[in-house]
Amino acid sequence: MATFYNQATLSYNGNVTGSNITTGEIVGVISANKSATTDSYNSNGNITYVVNIINSGNTDFTNLTVTDNLGRYTSAEFPAGLVPATYIADSVNYFVNGVKQADPTVSDEEPLTIEGINVPARSNASVIYTVRTNQFAPLGEDAQITNTATVTGNGIITPVTAEAVINHSDDANLAISKSLDPAVVPENGTITYTFNIQNYGSKPVTDTDDVVFRDTFNPILNISSVTFNGTQWVLNTDYSYDTTSGDFQSLDGKITVPAATYTQDTATGAWAVQPGTSTLVITGTIA
Repeated sequence: MATFYNQATLSYNGNVTGSNITTGEIVGVISANKSATTDSYNSNGNITYVVNIINSGNTDFTNLTVTDNLGRYTSAEFPAGLVPATYIADSVNYFVNGVKQADPTVSDEEPLTIEGINVPARSNASVIYTVRTNQFAPLGEDAQITNTATVTGNGIITPVTAEAVINHSDDANLAISKSLDPAVVPENGTITYTFNIQNYGSKPVTDTDDVVFRDTFNPILNISSVTFNGTQWVLNTDYSYDTTSGDFQSLDGKITVPAATYTQDTATGAWAVQPGTSTLVITGTIA
């Protein structure tokens, strides 16, 4: 809402007289809200944002512009600001009252600038687009991205803003890799499988979490040793193994992985992830 004032003057015979001052108010009829389709983000993960623009007035608004700061933030170390997300090209979609419209124009990708949005009277428009978190996305406990969209254009006196706050995921984020030594082995030879389990998340995997390792060995192994982080595992206490099918499975609560650690480069502002790691080693001879 904006207040305006107006006064008229009347000139005659070298004199000037003024009218009373009238006061009026302009009530905004364009509003906006913004949301993300996910509650949290990870490093190098996608986030889809939805900006809803509502026209509660009786006049169409045409050729509006939506500008998104992509979560730009400043700090004492980086007063010029860092941008934690990158727009994914050609991901923008535009709807009016739920009906898809022709794709609007993306005139700039940082800040993201989307032009040509029309909102008919008593209607709403939705602008949907996807970004990917980059090396400047804050990581770790209490980290978050506050993303602000601004709607401007003819007929809008005061820019309309809407923001969405999304937190860095506090869950475990696991990956696993497998290696074989040696790669060439004779019949009845001994081989070792090494599994590196990495946690890129800020929450450790503990013995109360439902994490189970499985593998089916082909060729089947006569297992002679299983170690987890250097500690010997015992059959039917820590793992199960079917010598007929080659099915191997860790028992409940046996897989644990530390949380990742996060550091921000004091020169560039880029964040780095050092995943927590656990190692499972299985050795046996080919049956």
